[in-house]
Amino acid sequence: MRGIHATVSGLVSASVLAAGLAFSSMAYAQEETIKVGILHSLSGTMAISETTLKDTMLFLIEEQNKKGGLLGKKLEAVVVDPASDWPLFAEKARELISVNKVAAVFGCWTSVSRKSVLPVFEELNSLLFYPVQYEGEESERNVFYTGAAPNQQAIPAVDYLMNEEGVERWVLAGTDYVYPQTTNKILQAYLESKGVAKEDIMINYTPFGHSDWQTIVTDIKNFGSAGKKTAVVSTINGDANVPFYKELANQGIKAEDIPVVAFSVGEEELAGLDTGPLVGHLTAWNYFQSVDVPENADFIAKWKEYTKNPKRVTNDPMEAHVIGFNMWVKAVEKAGTTDPDAVIDAIIGVSVPNLSGGFSTMMPNHHITKPVLIGEIQADGQFEVVWETTGLVVGDEWSDYLPDSKDLISDWRAPMSCGNFNVATGKCGGKGM
Repeated sequence: MRGIHATVSGLVSASVLAAGLAFSSMAYAQEETIKVGILHSLSGTMAISETTLKDTMLFLIEEQNKKGGLLGKKLEAVVVDPASDWPLFAEKARELISVNKVAAVFGCWTSVSRKSVLPVFEELNSLLFYPVQYEGEESERNVFYTGAAPNQQAIPAVDYLMNEEGVERWVLAGTDYVYPQTTNKILQAYLESKGVAKEDIMINYTPFGHSDWQTIVTDIKNFGSAGKKTAVVSTINGDANVPFYKELANQGIKAEDIPVVAFSVGEEELAGLDTGPLVGHLTAWNYFQSVDVPENADFIAKWKEYTKNPKRVTNDPMEAHVIGFNMWVKAVEKAGTTDPDAVIDAIIGVSVPNLSGGFSTMMPNHHITKPVLIGEIQADGQFEVVWETTGLVVGDEWSDYLPDSKDLISDWRAPMSCGNFNVATGKCGGKGM
């Protein structure tokens, strides 16, 4: 009897142990989260622009968790601070993917930070959603570009100034790194194709965080005194915008004299400026807080409630994160997994609502469709939309105005699966240029 009792007792113990292990395994599965990486500068020169994008991602993740998470699991944000230090972006990206095991990363602002992380995402086969306007000339399999390509911002802005404002002389002023340099190269070629003489184009670059604008603004003023309507096309990034606009005001340059159209100044940047002297200057984006549609009103209300700050503004890169995040969620649900290869295949063709009252779609070149809006700065730090495209514009990853890229297209669908296919030679160039 003792042997039978021992056997029964052992079986019961084993059953209890197995049940306990199964329970703890179930509990672990229930506790397991899907981690989402947030790679934005929270300190340094770009914090003025990027901190709010970190907050946006935390908000979106919280909202998704209220809906039940994703694939039955809660989403968990993993936040790092690359501190406006471009090599540190690559280090932090590797940490997010290899150590924290994130399913996707939402981040970067400057193109130099994006270029820094590209090899990491390719090597580790992870996903980056990049939410800021950029210079194009790139299409990577592991990157989704939810900000504007040049044909969705820079070129329409120049067309507006040329056709609506009669601008004939052009100051291309930018921060000294890849985005302004390449964008201005495209714009110079575009302007010359429209018959603008070389002597009517002035190009100037300044370092990140540049603060002494007196000489440069004097040069702009002198350049604009030749009797031809002059405008500044600004690709100045980060906190250097604050002293730039202050110096324009100091030297009495008003929007009606020499208008500035900026590609990196939105509601968030204006919140730190005395907007009085800026009234009438322009920006080109794909979204403004002032867009009057129900979708936008709903988002703004939820954002202000989340931040517990009725003065918090929204802006274009925030909307790009909204679009990119919702596209990722939809693609993961479609694929039934967060596996990068499956998501890359599933996401092409996915459409989600934008905040301007329409839908944006992920195209085969990993860029999205967007409306283009020109906004005029108002005294309250908001923008009045003075011009917009009649429909959505497809992001063009390779410029038609540069000889090295005019024959290139990108299509990440099988069988092409190429980021720089040359339609003239019929060959894929391999990696993005």
